Amino acid sequence: MPSKHRFQEKKFLVIPGEKLNLSKRATQPGTELSDKKHAKEAIASDVACLQKMQELLYASGTRSLLIILQGMDAAGKDSAIRHVMGAVNPQGCRVYSFKAPNNSELEHHFLWRAMPCLPGRGMISIFNRSYYEEVLVVRIHPQFLVPQKLPNVDTSSSKSLEKLWKRRYKEIAHFEKSLVANGTLILKFFLHVSAEEQRLRFIERLTNPEKHWKFNSKDMEESGFWENYQQAFEEALARTSTEESPWFVIPSDDKWYARAAIADIVSSRLESLKLDYPSVSAADMALFDQYLAQLQSKK
Repeated sequence: MPSKHRFQEKKFLVIPGEKLNLSKRATQPGTELSDKKHAKEAIASDVACLQKMQELLYASGTRSLLIILQGMDAAGKDSAIRHVMGAVNPQGCRVYSFKAPNNSELEHHFLWRAMPCLPGRGMISIFNRSYYEEVLVVRIHPQFLVPQKLPNVDTSSSKSLEKLWKRRYKEIAHFEKSLVANGTLILKFFLHVSAEEQRLRFIERLTNPEKHWKFNSKDMEESGFWENYQQAFEEALARTSTEESPWFVIPSDDKWYARAAIADIVSSRLESLKLDYPSVSAADMALFDQYLAQLQSKK
């Protein structure tokens, strides 16, 4: 069930190695959709396609899909997952939210805790935040490195830290390259919101009783590091976006536009795998004929 794709994904793509400047990337919606109603219709079409493609992915059992969502606080990661992937069969899809690492995770390499969450063949895993936090929030707050007990890393030395970030970019790229070689389709989305839109969403969380539970005072604290985070994202995305595991910068000041763009890209990329249902052997077909005859004779 091919979907009618409305977005040119090239406009969102981070070209490998480009000098990314997020201030020059749109946060406002493009012109592909006329209004919220149009966006909902587009999402519904892509979600129907995704349901079919997930069934093929699961049935074929040869490929897997890893979706990574990153963005500033209140960028819309949770709602994007809910609206885009909420209708797929939960037997074939898992969502993982990566919070601060626990003591056991701190005893291992920073990529270790993602290992059990990776999708097996036929499965979809969605990471709400991910191992990329280790070159984002940890870069903004290098004191978080202290409990990791890394050898030859001086958290008070900018030279030592810069060497660490560059090493981690390479480790992430190599890690993802190995996943792709093993049959995993990786799609990474940065939900790009403006500082003003984040401010408005924080206000809504403070004034709407139904959204009070979403507010976290730490989010307010982190918003004070806005420029630092933009710079960290720029370098991380540019250094880890590859042809095989690309980053897409999605304008997210309008949540419905962002959801529609993500749904469009995921369904398009899944379609490009050209999956098919597994074929049945001649011996099995003979058995099918036998069983069919038995069932039909019982009328």
